[in-house]
Amino acid sequence: MKLTEWTSCGGCAAKWGAAPLTALVRDLARSDGGSLLVGLAPFDDAAVYRLSDDAALVSTTDFFPPLVDDPDDFGAIAAANACSDVFAMGGRVVLALNVAAFPERMPTEAIAAIFAAAAKVVSEAGGTIAGGHTIRSEEPIFGLAVQGLVHPDRVWTKAGAEPGDILVLSKPIGTGIVLAGGGDDEKRSAITRMRTLNRVAAEVLAGLADAPHAVTDVTGFGLLGHGWEMAERSGVALVLEGSALPLYDGALGAARAGTRTGGDVRNRAHLADHVTSSADEAIEALAYDPQTSGGLLAAVTPGAAEALVRDHDFAAVGSVVPGPAAIILR
Repeated sequence: MKLTEWTSCGGCAAKWGAAPLTALVRDLARSDGGSLLVGLAPFDDAAVYRLSDDAALVSTTDFFPPLVDDPDDFGAIAAANACSDVFAMGGRVVLALNVAAFPERMPTEAIAAIFAAAAKVVSEAGGTIAGGHTIRSEEPIFGLAVQGLVHPDRVWTKAGAEPGDILVLSKPIGTGIVLAGGGDDEKRSAITRMRTLNRVAAEVLAGLADAPHAVTDVTGFGLLGHGWEMAERSGVALVLEGSALPLYDGALGAARAGTRTGGDVRNRAHLADHVTSSADEAIEALAYDPQTSGGLLAAVTPGAAEALVRDHDFAAVGSVVPGPAAIILR
């Protein structure tokens, strides 16, 4: 069976547009008086709630329709994507709950494969799946609610990027465009990396002598959308070098051939007043491309960036300059 034949829009490209979503969560934002360290005002990659002087709960949920055909791949990617928000906050994964909706006519073997692959990835993340909830739906949807732990003084957020910082990225970009228009080998290569957790990347960032100033993971709003959130929260401008962006095999060719996903239009509309671009049209499309299980984007000191590029699988993709908040792609 092919899972993508069961759905109209898959992966993080199914995410609501950033503009209406931002308005909704702004209206919902409330303060609890101090224990909620990170919530909706402003929202970040996950919520963080102080439990004690040396422990805080990191809580997030992420789910979407299939973006790949194989159930094992779908379960693994969905789990890696959901766990990523905990890693982006500097936390460690401890517990997860399945969030699932499947057509009743869908083969149970496929559903079992999705659950099993997700459980394996959560175990690799350091956590355990302890339950969940499954409902009937005409389109399959799967993801997880993930809980993690972090020290209250070592929470990473999108705020805090400083002029002089270097921007580093732990995974290539182009998942949406490759899956929509790449060749079979190119799709397989992207899927393999999408199944890969951001745990190692987060542990490397946590081990730096100079702690990262701002961190986020790159998902449905694309590199430019999540970069804009970092710029806005930090009150700085991010300069992204198009020639330095790491790309999945086949991504540039597919983009030049005109391949785009449904999230491209929504991301461009949301960022119309915030992005200035002089980059090649295909590079620009890849920077707007919705990502699923993308890498960590971090603002770090120049010395830390040098070590990350030299000794680990990070790419230096730009720099931070004084505000006002903006994204410059060149």
